[in-house]
Amino acid sequence: MQAQVVDVPPFLAFTIAIMVLFYGKYLTTKYEFLRKYSIPEPVVGGFACAVVVGILYYVFDYQLIFKLEVMDWLLVYFFTGIGLRADIQTLLKGGRPLLLLLILASSYIVMQNVLGISVAGLFGLDPKAGLMSGSVALTGGVGTTMAWAPTFVQELGITNATELGVASNTLGLIGACCIGGPIAAYLIKRHKLETNVSDDLTIGASHQSEAAGISVTYFGVLRAWLWLNVSMMLGYSLNESLQAAGVKLPLFVACLLAGIFFGNMGRWFLKKLDRTTLDGYAEEAERGLTLISDICLGMFLTMALMSLQIWKLEGSFAYIITVVGLQILMSAMFTTFVVFRVMGKDYAAAVICAGFGGVTLGSTATAIVNMQAVTQQYGAARQAFIVVPLVCGFFIDIVNAMVINFMVYF
Repeated sequence: MQAQVVDVPPFLAFTIAIMVLFYGKYLTTKYEFLRKYSIPEPVVGGFACAVVVGILYYVFDYQLIFKLEVMDWLLVYFFTGIGLRADIQTLLKGGRPLLLLLILASSYIVMQNVLGISVAGLFGLDPKAGLMSGSVALTGGVGTTMAWAPTFVQELGITNATELGVASNTLGLIGACCIGGPIAAYLIKRHKLETNVSDDLTIGASHQSEAAGISVTYFGVLRAWLWLNVSMMLGYSLNESLQAAGVKLPLFVACLLAGIFFGNMGRWFLKKLDRTTLDGYAEEAERGLTLISDICLGMFLTMALMSLQIWKLEGSFAYIITVVGLQILMSAMFTTFVVFRVMGKDYAAAVICAGFGGVTLGSTATAIVNMQAVTQQYGAARQAFIVVPLVCGFFIDIVNAMVINFMVYF
């Protein structure tokens, strides 16, 4: 029998997402192992909601469809905040780590596709169908999956390409959320890494700070909101100009770059003035910026997970479970034994490792929220929050498109 579709309107869906995030926070506070292994609060709550939605579908024949158009803007707000807090000197220092991470992620894309093609062949599928369980769905995400699906269906004759891609992305997203924190925790403990608990976090607040409360003011939040909106307007204009020139970037990348420019211009301007009063305003706005960015990221990932449609894993279930399981295992091994060593074998490298699963299995937001969960537990790693978003959100998409195009038509 066909399940009855129930559309959840945007305002109600947003309200449910807030409740789900609160539930994730409650579970994380209650259970020590969730904090110990840095499992993000949005992941805990969002996945619990996805399970409930799955039960409603299988047991009661109701298919909930959450209307979550606001998700895209939450992601833009978050990355604009990252840019505003990025100091240009830290960014310049990140040149070499950024190049190294890009080389690692690019190499991994090829490995990912080779694994997908091999497993697809073992299951009697068209080997190129394995690309949909490789970098198309896992590194590329849902957007890349939907963009490439017509090519696989119409030109390669793989009729279930969309379903394979969506199902792979669903399981990959869950896997990315679950392995990032534990990998970082293992590396920190195994190598006795020196952490930065005393430093202010780029995103969010430490568990200790949350217990004590964070001092934010009305005008601090309002100033941060103004900075964000001005930066987003600059980013939107930049994105429009780039598109007119034939360069297509995700909007959040343009806003990230605009935030870097606007934030550093503001810090330069402060140095030229009497900073006695202005420094106080800037500090208040920094706290407000942290608060807004943290909320936006948490809400985004909560919405992404609570809207997962578990029933789309049906069909090629055995193949999907096998190939994505192997992809998760390969990502964990590559991250632990290769990425950590190449990126410097220090605390910042461990935080980058927490995000690498998001780069290769889930999405940019997954990478960032994994790193956020680790820094909440162990302290700040500012450079990681510049290097990983730039690799995830910009460079790796270009490399991935080139690799997919070569493997599809080879």
